[in-house]
Amino acid sequence: MALTKGDDFPIHQTSEPVAYSGTDRNFYDRYFFNGYGRDDETFFALAFGVYPHLNIADASFCVLRDGVQTDLHASRWLNMERLDLAVGPIAIEVVEPLRRLALKVDAPDQGLRAEIIFMGRAFPVEEPRFIRRNGPRAFMDYTRLTQNGRYSGWIELDGRRESVEGFVGTRDRSWGVRPIGARDPQENVPPVAPQFFWIWSPTNFETGSLFFHTNDDAVGAPWNRRAVWAPDGAEAAGFSEIADCAIAIDWKPGSRHAAGAVVTLQEPAGERQLIFQPGVEFLMSGLGYGHTVWGHGLAHGPLEIAREDRRLADVKMAAPENLHVQALCQVTSIDAAGREEGGRGVLEQLALGPHATSGLTGLLDAPGVRPTS
Repeated sequence: MALTKGDDFPIHQTSEPVAYSGTDRNFYDRYFFNGYGRDDETFFALAFGVYPHLNIADASFCVLRDGVQTDLHASRWLNMERLDLAVGPIAIEVVEPLRRLALKVDAPDQGLRAEIIFMGRAFPVEEPRFIRRNGPRAFMDYTRLTQNGRYSGWIELDGRRESVEGFVGTRDRSWGVRPIGARDPQENVPPVAPQFFWIWSPTNFETGSLFFHTNDDAVGAPWNRRAVWAPDGAEAAGFSEIADCAIAIDWKPGSRHAAGAVVTLQEPAGERQLIFQPGVEFLMSGLGYGHTVWGHGLAHGPLEIAREDRRLADVKMAAPENLHVQALCQVTSIDAAGREEGGRGVLEQLALGPHATSGLTGLLDAPGVRPTS
């Protein structure tokens, strides 16, 4: 039996039923959300992934509060039903496509519950298609939409309930091909050294959202980079594209995490600078990214649920599994006339392998504070 609920919706991507997504076993479909208030007291994040060819769905919900990151992980068999947007206690509802979504967590036995509404500030931004190969093998080939929004609702952690009214943040939807599940035992020929340099910095200002990201190669040249300004309430035609954009990063000594960053945008009126001041760092492994046990698409049986707590002061941030972070940032925008505006955002960072303009030459070496562009 291949027909599922999705076959009654116009969402087919091939000539086959929705249960089948082409032929690449690494095909995935994922939701991501983060949210934060005006201070560093609470940060939350949720990820939900569907892996049709692995027949697995998994999800994580994370709360970072008082210096402790609490991660709720859940994994189940997909049973070929891609429109069942629940994995154990973690569920998503698409209330109004491309605008309003609901998140629900109901795990009282794990000390976590939440009811959260995301409302988009503008139409989602479609990022350029990400295509990268290692020799002849496709490493990634996917599309992502990104959207800033405002939150309402509440989070309850170990009996302490907190409103998220006034929180802002970002959600994305991506689908396509990435490495998922068990590692491919067939290595690349000839061998390819790991390299991935990724910066993602969606930022919320009072009247709109700024999106900047870059994927760079080993010499520091961008192979996927974009900057977009999205005014509140705008449709895609109302966005402003900034083609000439760059980033400079000061690295923490002995670390591949940023002490600060400046994004430079060449606008018609002149140069604008966005100054990022990182604060608390959220470990993306809490959402499965690079997690040795709860990595995306790994098999855990019909249903498995687990909670994990980490005090950030005790975490070895230089360890490879903690390389990928989102740093919550205060952001200052300074336009060509010197006018300043404050905002809030994240600076997501993953710098693996060489990046010549950063002075990074090995897999994980960290030479200190060096600029990149």
